[in-house]
Amino acid sequence: MRAVVQRVSRAEVRIDGVIAGSIAEGLLVYLGVGLSDTGKDAEALAAKVAGLRIFEDREGKMNLSVLDRGLSALVVSQFTLYGDARRGHRPSFVEAMPPDRAEPLYETFIACLKEKGVPVASGRFRAMMDVDAVNAGPVTILLDSARQF
Repeated sequence: MRAVVQRVSRAEVRIDGVIAGSIAEGLLVYLGVGLSDTGKDAEALAAKVAGLRIFEDREGKMNLSVLDRGLSALVVSQFTLYGDARRGHRPSFVEAMPPDRAEPLYETFIACLKEKGVPVASGRFRAMMDVDAVNAGPVTILLDSARQF
């Protein structure tokens, strides 16, 4: 399971022009599910995101998590995080889990994040979405449950 985590001042996702989910300050999480991912990957990655210390403390150091600050997360499914463009110009998505198996793991990730105490808004799995965000910092972190990076 892979995530691109951005610290944001605000973020929202729209589907057909209608806001499906929005947050004020917090985390925008793009989430991709890979072929070998399980519920344990979702649980571990949700714990990592909830505890990720990328918000500044009183001394200006990135030392606080979304939980420490009482902030929210907006989770958006993004299978393209498993796009492989090492050969040619057209990405291959063979490492992305098929949608019928990926959606329950996406939902598990959201549920685990909520269980950790993070309020969560989300897009809609498999929908064409427009995401609007203000990246604060900017701060963007790449996470992989298999620790490939």
